[in-house]
Amino acid sequence: MVRNVLAKSGGAWNGVPWRSHEVTRVEALSDAVFAFAVALLIVSLEVPQTFTELWARMQGFVAFAISFAVLFQVWYTQHIFFRRYGLQDGLTVSLNGVLLFLVLFYMYPLKFVFSLLVSEMTGGGGLVHLPGGRVEAMVENAGQGTILMAVYSLGFGAVFGIFALLYFRALRKRGELELTDAEVFDARASIEHNLLMVAVAALSIGVLFAFDSSGWAGFTYMLIGPVLTVHGTWRGKQRRRLYEEPAR
Repeated sequence: MVRNVLAKSGGAWNGVPWRSHEVTRVEALSDAVFAFAVALLIVSLEVPQTFTELWARMQGFVAFAISFAVLFQVWYTQHIFFRRYGLQDGLTVSLNGVLLFLVLFYMYPLKFVFSLLVSEMTGGGGLVHLPGGRVEAMVENAGQGTILMAVYSLGFGAVFGIFALLYFRALRKRGELELTDAEVFDARASIEHNLLMVAVAALSIGVLFAFDSSGWAGFTYMLIGPVLTVHGTWRGKQRRRLYEEPAR
């Protein structure tokens, strides 16, 4: 298991050693849920019977790869949180449970959105070939596109909102965890990082309903890179100044 290897290899976050080095039952359950989510991305495990079927499956590879990358990011973010703080209290476990529920709920909208995007970008026109030779549009009208983007954005915002709450929980327990000044700083920066992701999702929903355009709402997510880069650079400079001060 990847989590076992990472946990036993030691590790640190921004120079601060991890507090937890053992995989807990909560994390073991989480791994099972994430594995099931990957299975949902694949949907069918049957080997294609013809080249036509194989080629149709191969065309879905890009959408699967993007969806898997997003899922892996969520898994890794959760892994880092438990390594950094090792919290197992009731509220943390409950928040993690909500996160796992959202991950499972989020998988189909996630893959559908990227399948639609890849189809439109590769000349597929947003069409899908159904059993029996039928060809239908993945999204039949603007109303369906609006609902799709709203569901996607709500799921995206909810996932990173849970991460913000988890880090806020760690910050509230800083006395019990004996967090250093640098760790308190990192926890606050992590809260801000995740809230920025929530803000982008909220902005996407605002654009969606203000301009009645699922396309512009989707383009809003391109802000994530620049926004997180600016935030990371700003917080990184502050953290370096903190380390230059005498340790307290």
